[in-house]
Amino acid sequence: MTIKFTLLDIFPKWLNLLIPLLFVSFLSEAQIIKGVVTDLQGGPMPGVNILINNSSSGTTTDFNGEYSIQVSSQEDKLVFRYLGMVTQEIVVGTQTKIDVTMEEDMQTLSELVVIGYGTQDKKDVTGSVSVVGAEEMQSRPNSQMGALIQGKVAGVQVQASSGKPSQGISMRIRGTNSINASSEPLYVVDGVPTTDTRSLSPSDIESVSVLKDASAAAIYGAQGANGVVLITTKKGTSDKPTVALDVYGGFSEVWNTQEVLNGEQFRQLMTDMGTSFNDWGSYQERTDWQNEVFQRGFTQNYQMSISGKSKKTNYYISGGYTDVEGAVRSAEMQRANFKVNLDQEVSSWLKVGTRVNYTDYKDVDVNDNIGVDRGGVLLGTLTTPSIIGIRNPDGSFTTNPLAQAWENPLASTDGIDRGFANKRFLANFYAEATIIEGLKFKTNLGIDHNSSQFRSFKDPFETVDGRAKKGVSVFNQDNNRYFIFDNTLSYDKQIGKSKFNLLAGSVIQKYHWQSSNIERQGFDSDQISTPNAGANIIASSAWASEKANASFIGRVNYDFDNKYLLTANIRMDGSSVFGPQKRWGFFPSLSAGWRLSEEDFLKNVDQISDLKLRAGWGVVGNDNIAPYSYMARVSKDAPYPFTGTATPGSYPSSVENQKLKWEESEQFNIGFDLGLFDDRVELTVDAYHKVTNDLLFDAPLPKSTGYNSAIQNIGSLENKGLEFNLNTVNIDKAVEWTTNFNLSLNRNKVTNLVGQTVLDGYVDVISKDNAIIIEEGLPLGSLYGYAFAGVDPETGNSYYFTQDGETTFAPSPEDRRVIGDANPTFIYGFTNNISYKNFTLNIFIQGSHGNQMLNASKIVTTSMSSPMNQTTEVLRRWQKPGDITDIPRVHPLGSDQAVTNNLISDRFIEDASYLRLKALTFSYNVPSTFLQKLHLGSCRLYATGENLFTITNYSGFDPEVNYRGGDNRVMGIDFGTYPQTRTYIFGLNVSF
Repeated sequence: MTIKFTLLDIFPKWLNLLIPLLFVSFLSEAQIIKGVVTDLQGGPMPGVNILINNSSSGTTTDFNGEYSIQVSSQEDKLVFRYLGMVTQEIVVGTQTKIDVTMEEDMQTLSELVVIGYGTQDKKDVTGSVSVVGAEEMQSRPNSQMGALIQGKVAGVQVQASSGKPSQGISMRIRGTNSINASSEPLYVVDGVPTTDTRSLSPSDIESVSVLKDASAAAIYGAQGANGVVLITTKKGTSDKPTVALDVYGGFSEVWNTQEVLNGEQFRQLMTDMGTSFNDWGSYQERTDWQNEVFQRGFTQNYQMSISGKSKKTNYYISGGYTDVEGAVRSAEMQRANFKVNLDQEVSSWLKVGTRVNYTDYKDVDVNDNIGVDRGGVLLGTLTTPSIIGIRNPDGSFTTNPLAQAWENPLASTDGIDRGFANKRFLANFYAEATIIEGLKFKTNLGIDHNSSQFRSFKDPFETVDGRAKKGVSVFNQDNNRYFIFDNTLSYDKQIGKSKFNLLAGSVIQKYHWQSSNIERQGFDSDQISTPNAGANIIASSAWASEKANASFIGRVNYDFDNKYLLTANIRMDGSSVFGPQKRWGFFPSLSAGWRLSEEDFLKNVDQISDLKLRAGWGVVGNDNIAPYSYMARVSKDAPYPFTGTATPGSYPSSVENQKLKWEESEQFNIGFDLGLFDDRVELTVDAYHKVTNDLLFDAPLPKSTGYNSAIQNIGSLENKGLEFNLNTVNIDKAVEWTTNFNLSLNRNKVTNLVGQTVLDGYVDVISKDNAIIIEEGLPLGSLYGYAFAGVDPETGNSYYFTQDGETTFAPSPEDRRVIGDANPTFIYGFTNNISYKNFTLNIFIQGSHGNQMLNASKIVTTSMSSPMNQTTEVLRRWQKPGDITDIPRVHPLGSDQAVTNNLISDRFIEDASYLRLKALTFSYNVPSTFLQKLHLGSCRLYATGENLFTITNYSGFDPEVNYRGGDNRVMGIDFGTYPQTRTYIFGLNVSF
């Protein structure tokens, strides 16, 4: 039997009569209020929140600044709120139309800055902190967060060491702070530290705060030695649910190519080099390898979010997909991301929330930074002769006819089935309780779990290496977990003119890494690509490691009369990577600020709207080295050099060092913030001096010890510099024009290395030598080699300067010297935003000046030492006595003189300074009158061009590269590195 009833059936009968009466009573009191909200210039203000006081009812203004709201009583009060404006409260009374003009609130207009474990008004910040807001993040599309910071923050050098879609961003805040330990800043995403930002969608980011000096970063202690980047993701901003859609697509291309020898020129060069190859008739010029490898890449991105808030709930939910096909053949990247941000007020004293981010990331890498003889793609495009085709009649890839093991570059792009995949879960869960007024307790649990796989299969037919090994299959699996559990107690109190903010807490962190890999060869077919089908196990391993940190933190912020500001931090850190006796480090900091603009002698100076002096000092630590570094470790089944076979047994692999301790960076900072003409001009200047002591350095050991090197606390490193940041409002009329210009100067030097000299930066060119020297008194990134004196007009051979200033055709290793510096004299960024009515133009120029590059690619493509194709520069080579040129003569293959002619020298050092139109964006906001017909909240159309032009003297593919990525020890070397690309993007932002 089915029982049916209505809602009224469960109420008493008398309530059925009362409900209509209450409804009639409500209608008699209710009234509709309409109006328009404008700014002081009379312009409409969309997005203003309008609430009925003491209720959860409200609305927001549309694009015309218009609103409509229903009130229940003439005694109701409307509250008009907008960030940076004075909140207004108006009693309804008998009015049916209420127009409001909003005024700027200079007190709340001050930017709220996210700092460690809290927020602070920008006017009260005493450390060196820079903010990249939502407007800058959304000014142009990009798949990487780090790329959007480049050139936006003084003192921050963002290094995209190649243009690969999969390339991560390397960031240096105020220089390189270590030799062996990492110099990457700490990235904190909604309270969870992380090291890789590739999984983040820039569309989800609300703001980025960069903590640059020790006084700002010291609250993060050990992890803040290289600066801290705090990433805050979006929250709901409107009482009404808002659906936003961001879609863009575009294409990219390599903006620069090299001129190489054609078939006839190559054959002549080989003849001059004395090759005995006579079958030239079988090989005709037909392939432009750069044209085959470089392609038109494509990008597409889809991102959708829904967000909103009520009196007690704030939510933001988003999902997106990004697909990038690179401008170099086979390079690609895909990312699917899902995010939930939720804050819930459970009661008047308890608030809980979560930030959850899940990413499914995949990419295919390109084999670069090596020569064609080892499968290098970029150098292969220049050194593979054009006289061969892509494939042989049997379907296999062609090879250099004079070196059958050297395959054409498409064998590396298309002849290997490979890919990297990563699944990542990054989340935190928090609860915040108000114990008494001003006293809050917050507990936070953060998780970063990622699982990644790399697979590669080279079938036994298509490639030379595949045939020689009868197929090669590689499979690597990594599982990494990170947990952070922090508990903090904060107290805010104001007594008269004194304001206090106190913070105390503890932090526990745990890392776990686990990895396994296997390589098999000997496949009967290409049908099964997994390692289980291979007959021979070539290599296999599995390992796991852990690291733990425990910390106690404390901070005091003091403000007296909005004039005198003081911040003190203290942190004690313990790390498991150090010995039991040296495990704990103590890291204090102190900073102060003086707001002169609030003093009587400046208060009446109308031109000065803000002036604050800042000074700070602090010490932070660095423990970013391998776990168990202090222990004497033993390895088993060591691979025998060059064979890959295992030698049974055990052997000692590291030296015990119970005294291993924290690397410490001590930093002084002084600066000022100046605002002029109602902050139409804002200038920030900082000067700093940073010294890193007790470097965690992998120092060489005497051979008699049986070890090559060991991690020790040796030496010190210095960075000092100046930073300038200028914001101006140039025009604020019908046309609006604002400008940001920032410039950074940093000087780096190794001040103590206990008298040791270390050579690094091995480059596998003809001379097979190191190109970097690390030595006291020199900056990291010092390029090392011989001093080229020229080409002898009589013999055509290169000659060099000795240390005594003489010249020689056969220099000794002792004649090497510093031949260049990879560090820029200064870096800069210049942004202009120009808008008129619904049109906006954003122009972003970024550059680096004074840095030098070893063009190792040029050594390969002009050495004329092997049967490789060369660039057309070799057409200028010495050919007869009396020729004046800088390109030496041809020698027979295998000649020792050919090696000597092409030593790593300042002949191959080039000025890598550049000025680049990094981004040009033109956008159009569809008028609100048209949007209303479509029932849309907003609609923005835009077109962006990236790297549209580059001014540089560098002769390689691109000056913004480094073949060892973000390596501290090796900078400024181009060795067939994937170049930055020119990109064109067209997009649409819509909200409902």
